[in-house]
Amino acid sequence: MLERLELEAFLILGEELHFGRTAERLHVTTGRISQTIRKLERRVGGQLFERNSRKVTLTALGEQLRDDLRPAYDQIAAGLAQAVTTTRGVRIKGVVRVGFSGAWCGNLLVKAADLFRVRHPDSVVEIQEIQLLDPLGRMRAGEVDLQLTEFPIVEPDIVQGPLMFAEPRGLLVPAGHPFAGKDSVSMEDLADTTLVTIASEHIPEYWMDYYFPRRTPSGRPIPQGPATRFWPEVLVHVSMGVGVSTVAMRAQDFHSRPGLAFVPLHDAPPIDYGFLWPRTGLNPVASTYLDIVHELATPIR
Repeated sequence: MLERLELEAFLILGEELHFGRTAERLHVTTGRISQTIRKLERRVGGQLFERNSRKVTLTALGEQLRDDLRPAYDQIAAGLAQAVTTTRGVRIKGVVRVGFSGAWCGNLLVKAADLFRVRHPDSVVEIQEIQLLDPLGRMRAGEVDLQLTEFPIVEPDIVQGPLMFAEPRGLLVPAGHPFAGKDSVSMEDLADTTLVTIASEHIPEYWMDYYFPRRTPSGRPIPQGPATRFWPEVLVHVSMGVGVSTVAMRAQDFHSRPGLAFVPLHDAPPIDYGFLWPRTGLNPVASTYLDIVHELATPIR
């Protein structure tokens, strides 16, 4: 019989593929997670995860065990959630429309939506990706109630809510670039390469300065490369050796491919993610959904 920590550590690590984030979600130390996974691997008689200095991945055995355990675990969690809802007598009806700007944000929103539907079966969650080309347009048009995105957003008609989580910042470089073989680079190193950027009149200038700076911290100019309009274009330009781009290190879990390398920026502030909503306020459905996302998000330390 699996212990609860073994089960939760295995399943959450299978989602996060990161020992630190798994430990934060379970409110234990990283060493405890490592010890628990090793104990489980001894019980199973095989390796469940491949680990190296940069990446954690499930083995074929790990994927099989995850697929076998996840439905039963979700059923138990859903049953408990339904019991709580019944006891409290809370019934929420309506629609909440939620936007996101990164795949890892979208994953969190989908997990929250699954739990929200269990607790509030009379409600609907609609989730949509928000393109960088116009990051605030759908909210201003009344097409989304909530949006999980990169901060800072400082606009008079939009509320920047509390932080949900943070991700280390890195540099996306061509596989053959001199930076690709380094353990990390600095913001000053950007002066020695070309930065692929995003171009849109709808992106606030202060946001562009934060993520695509024109000067290093010491004031050296950063050469500006082609200005793209969509994230896939950034990947193409970088893989073809046109330049480099700043990126959340979490992106390597979703966008790794031949021709690209992800290198940590050791002196850059992390990328903070949080919710936005209209200054006019949140409806009860959106507010209840937001509470569930808070339950599931890795806490800020």
